[in-house]
Amino acid sequence: MHRCGPETLRLIHRAFEPNDAAVFYRLNSHPEVMRYTCEDMVTSEAAARQAILDYPDFREHGYGRWACVLKSTEQIIGFCGLKYLPEFDRVDVGYRFFPEYWGQGIATEACRASVAFGFSELDLPLILGFVKAENRASRRVLEKAGFRDCGLTSVGDVCAHRFECHRQPQGDSHE
Repeated sequence: MHRCGPETLRLIHRAFEPNDAAVFYRLNSHPEVMRYTCEDMVTSEAAARQAILDYPDFREHGYGRWACVLKSTEQIIGFCGLKYLPEFDRVDVGYRFFPEYWGQGIATEACRASVAFGFSELDLPLILGFVKAENRASRRVLEKAGFRDCGLTSVGDVCAHRFECHRQPQGDSHE
């Protein structure tokens, strides 16, 4: 089980813990943060704690969405990680950060690390990303992380861009 994820220059990835309920609640009830998601806002700190306790991904799949802890302050500033999507029989990468950390390359850094982890540690051949059509910044994050935009698709009742990132084959090193 991978409750701790990759480490980057600025971030530590780890599973959310019940003590993180307050920051989890603030993140997942922030109107700007939740604007482009397809999820309902978390309604209370108690609901946030319960969501953390009930989160099945680490138990069922051995990986999930990790809290992103900024090394310089030891504060959780968002999340990024992998999630198995049974409706696609594939894994996707997802991320969410507080607005004060937007535009600093942090989402791209976290996304790249999560994708590299999926390829190297989980041996995934392909990782997906879904972004609402109007979320240009998030589309750019995936592009910078090596994803290719495969066009618009429906995810439930939402129109989203489907992005794909394929693991590069381990070629022979004949030089």
